Amino acid sequence: MPELPEVETVRRGLEQKLNNFIIKKVEVCRDSTIAFPSNKEEFIKGLLNSLIYKWDRRGKYLIAQLKEVQNENTQFPLENSQNNGFLVIHLRMTGYFKFIEKSTHPCKHTRIRFFDKNNNELRYVDVRSFGQMWWINKGLSRNKIIKGLGSLGPEPFSKDFDANYLKKVISKRTKSIKAILLDQTIVAGIGNIYADESLYSAGISPFREARTIKKNELIKLKESIVTVLKKSIGSGGTTFSDFRDLEGENGNFGLQTNVYRRTGKECRKCGNLIERQKITGRSTHWCPKCQK
Repeated sequence: MPELPEVETVRRGLEQKLNNFIIKKVEVCRDSTIAFPSNKEEFIKGLLNSLIYKWDRRGKYLIAQLKEVQNENTQFPLENSQNNGFLVIHLRMTGYFKFIEKSTHPCKHTRIRFFDKNNNELRYVDVRSFGQMWWINKGLSRNKIIKGLGSLGPEPFSKDFDANYLKKVISKRTKSIKAILLDQTIVAGIGNIYADESLYSAGISPFREARTIKKNELIKLKESIVTVLKKSIGSGGTTFSDFRDLEGENGNFGLQTNVYRRTGKECRKCGNLIERQKITGRSTHWCPKCQK
C-alpha cells in the first residue's frame, strides 16, 4: 500500500502536471470507486467545470481543492473564484494516476477518467479496486464524511509530532511499538515499510512494549521517522509491487532499505542476518543484534 512518501510523490506530480486543468468530462468505469456521493451522476455533475486548484495531502489521503469555472475565458489564477468543494482520493493498495496527453483507449483496470477541454486525461488505475474517491461539496465536512480522515493523528513533519507527544500517547500502552506506529490515529501516513525502517534506524526492537521505551529513545525514533520519510520522498517513494508515480516510474527507495524485504540478508551495520516475523498480521523485518 502506498504510504506517506508515495502519496506525497503523487501529490507533487499532480501539482506540477495539472496546471489549469479544468474538468470538462468525467467517465466512471467502476461505480464502487466512488465512495461519496452515493449517486454516481451527482459525483460527475459536481466535478464538471471545476478547476483542480490545489493539491494537499493528509496522511495517505490526497485532497484536491476545487474552484468553479463558469466562463471559458476566466483569467488565471483563480484565488477569488467560488469554491467547489474537494475531491479526496485514497489510493489503497494498488491505485495510481496517469496523465495522458491526447487520450488513448483505457486499460481494463482503469476506474475513473477526468478530461479537460483539450482531451488531456487524468486517469485513475487500480488493479485491485480498493481505492476510493469522494466529492465533498462546499459546506460539508470532510472529516465527518470520511471517518478515516477525521481520526488521523498528527503528521510526522508537524510540530505536534515530537518525543513529548509520543511519550504521552504510549505511556500506558502494552502494544508493540511497531503496532503503535501503524496506528493512523497516533501518527498519520506511516505503514509497514517505514515503521520497519524507522525502528531499525532508531535501534529499537519492533516487539518492545511501547510503554517501556524511554524519552531519549523516543527522541531518536522521532528523528529517524522524519529522516527516513524525507529520504524516501527524495527517492520518489518505494516500489515493491504496484506503486507508480504520475509518469509511470517506480520509486527508488526500495533499493536503499535496510531491513524491509531483506529477510536472510546481512545487516548493513553488523552483518547479522535480517529476520522476519508477523506483528498484528503484518510482516516485520528487523536485526536482532542492532535493535534492542
